[in-house]
Order: sequence, then C-alpha cells, then structure tokens
Amino acid sequence: MLILISDAFHSSLPEILSKYGEVTNDKSHLAEAEIVLVRSKTKVTKEYIDRAPKLKMVLRGGVGLDNIDQAYAKEKGIIVSNTAEASTTAVTELTFALMLALANDIPRADQSMREGKWLKKELKRIELYDKTLGILGLGRIGLAMACRARTFQMRVLGWHPDVNFTDFAEIRPTMKEVLNESDFVSLHMPLLNDTRGIINKQTLAEFKDGAYLINSGRGELCIEEDIVEALKSGKLSGFATDVWYSDPPADSPLFDAPNTIFTPHVGAATKENMLRIGVVIERIIGEYVATKK
Repeated sequence: MLILISDAFHSSLPEILSKYGEVTNDKSHLAEAEIVLVRSKTKVTKEYIDRAPKLKMVLRGGVGLDNIDQAYAKEKGIIVSNTAEASTTAVTELTFALMLALANDIPRADQSMREGKWLKKELKRIELYDKTLGILGLGRIGLAMACRARTFQMRVLGWHPDVNFTDFAEIRPTMKEVLNESDFVSLHMPLLNDTRGIINKQTLAEFKDGAYLINSGRGELCIEEDIVEALKSGKLSGFATDVWYSDPPADSPLFDAPNTIFTPHVGAATKENMLRIGVVIERIIGEYVATKK
C-alpha cells in the first residue's frame, strides 16, 4: 500500500506511518496511492480523483472538507475523513489572539513604535471585559471560544442551525439577533452552499455600529468588498482574518481597507497540533488497515 503525503505535515509522520506501507511525498506517484493525506493546499477535485485509480481514502489534516469533492469521492467508493478533534486548541487560541489584537490596536501600536512615533493619545483601546461576543457556528472551536470568552467575563451569544442549548453561551434562534447584540463576532462555520457569502452587505447592516469581526472559519464566508465598505464607513471598527478565497490570496480588496489584521492561514499550524493531527491520522489509517484483514 502506498501512502502519499501531499501537503505539509509533521516531519515524524512518514516514519510513524511506514508500518502500514510505503510512504512518499512525491506527488508524481498519485496514480499508485491508496491513501492520500492533504491539508488545505491540495484540491481533491474530480480530475484529481480520476488521476488516482487506486485511491481508497483521503485524509484531511484539519477541519474543513471544502477542498475535497466529497460527492464524487463517495461515488467512487473513496473514504473521506478529517482530524477535526485535533485542531480545536490551535485555531481557538489564534482567533482569541486576533480578537485581543483588534481590541488593543496592537499592530498599529507596534508599527508606530518602529517608525519612531509615540501614539499614546491616538491609540484607542477597548476591553473585552463586559463586552458581548457573538459566535456563529457552535462546533468544537466555537464552543472552545465561548469557554475562553467567559474567563474574560464576556457575555457570550451563539447561533447554530441545530444547537438549541449549551452551558457555554446564550443561544439565539436567529443569526440576526446575535449580530444585533454583539460587540465582537467570530465566524466558525464550514463552507457550504448555505454559508458561502453569509457575511454580506445585508447581514453587515444587522451588526452593531462599531462592532469587530474575526474570521477563522473559511474566507468565502465573507464578501470581501462588503467588508471593505463596512470598514471604510465605520460600520465595522475592525476585521481580522486567517482565511482567504485562495492560499495565498491573489489580489484581495481587504489589503487596502483600514483597521485590519491578517494572518496567512496558520490557525491549525502549531507544533502541538501537527503532532495531534499525526496521532489522529495514525489511528484512522490503523482502523482502515484492520478492516482489510
């Protein structure tokens, strides 16, 4: 059995998986691979799958599966899985760091000091204490954000299509109600037909004036041009994102918008998480191999 590691994983993974078969990172061997490991860079399209006649399993190191044609994989009898339980801490900590950086205007403070400026009066900070955080999407990461926000004594609201109760947030029946009441909004939804472009001119109008938005879900949850307009008008006080329409982004209008913080899709990229991802991958492959015996 050939296992193809198509994207960047922890350097220990090839040796760990070698007990199950040959392991390679040479993408020219796709046609021989029975298992392919991907993160967000590799796009497992219909064409990609058709070039892999021996493919039986695609494992995504991370949460989202929007870079995999799941319907076609199912049609071809290919197992698709992810390592969702591994990435919660890494993504949550980055998201919270972005929220803190927005509230404290840290990027502008840092840059001004490097430029020899002393903006003690110009920099405007706000506290997270007693503010309302609205979380859209209450999966593992959304709930982990809620837990951390409560330690900062924030009020936490949540909306999720099929979550009616949790101990960690006040559930609102509609997204509109969350947006109306929140000082900070954090996106933790998968990219689906129903969520693509869910933050747009119409939904931005429902935000509190001067709210902050953080996106560590998927770039295409937001209409970038509408975010820019909201930032320039002051409807949004700030926007931070770790996710983009493409990795890297081609030519985003966000780069010319005020009060923004950008990171290069590093939410899951901690040393600890890459090791956790390897543990989950080994377990999944081990279970798969066991079913073949």
